[in-house]
Amino acid sequence: MLINASKLVGYPVLSLHVGGEVARVVGLVIDPAKLQIVALKVDGADVRNAPEAREFLETRDVREFANIGMIIDSSERFVKADDVLKLQEILALEFSPMGLKVETKKGSYLGKVTDVTVDTETMKIQQLIVRRPMLKALMDPELIIPRKEIVEVTDFKIIVKDEEEKIRMKALREDFVPNFVNPFREPDFSSRKVVREKGDE
Repeated sequence: MLINASKLVGYPVLSLHVGGEVARVVGLVIDPAKLQIVALKVDGADVRNAPEAREFLETRDVREFANIGMIIDSSERFVKADDVLKLQEILALEFSPMGLKVETKKGSYLGKVTDVTVDTETMKIQQLIVRRPMLKALMDPELIIPRKEIVEVTDFKIIVKDEEEKIRMKALREDFVPNFVNPFREPDFSSRKVVREKGDE
C-alpha cells in the first residue's frame, strides 16, 4: 500500500501490550542510499516519562498499518539513537527529500520535491511528488516521478533519467492517482505478522 510520507507525521503508534496509543510520529529518518524510511521519531507520555529518552522506532518493528494507527508489540520497541549504530549514522546525515531540486541528467530543471509516496510494507520511497516551476505549473502543477527514474541523490538535488514528458507518461501507465491514500484495513490484534525490511532492489 502506498501512503504520502506527509501523512505519517502525526500518525498514532498503538501498542498491543496496552491495547491503545502510546505515541505519535513526529519525524521520519530516511536513508538516502536506499531511499527508505528506516526509523520514526516518536513522542508521547510513554516516551517522555521513560527513565531514558527512547524516542525512535525502527520501521522493521512495525507489525501492521491500520486506519487507526501503526501497530507495535509495546513501547519497549522504542530505542535511543545511540542504541543502533546504523541509525546514528543516518541521523547524522540529516537527510530529507522535501524541498530538494529535481533535475534530469541533461540538467533540465523539473521542480522541487513537496512530498513522496512510501510503500508501507518495505518503507521504501516509491514516487516523488514534484511541484513544477511557476510557468510550467500553470498547465501542470505537479509531476509524479517513479522510483526507477531516480539516478542519483545528493544533499542538494535529485537527478532523474528522462525528460518530464516521458516521466509523466510512465506515471500515468502505472495508474497512480496523486495524493490519494488507500484506506487501511482494520487491525487484527491476533495476527502475528511482522513486517521486516526486505533487501534493496
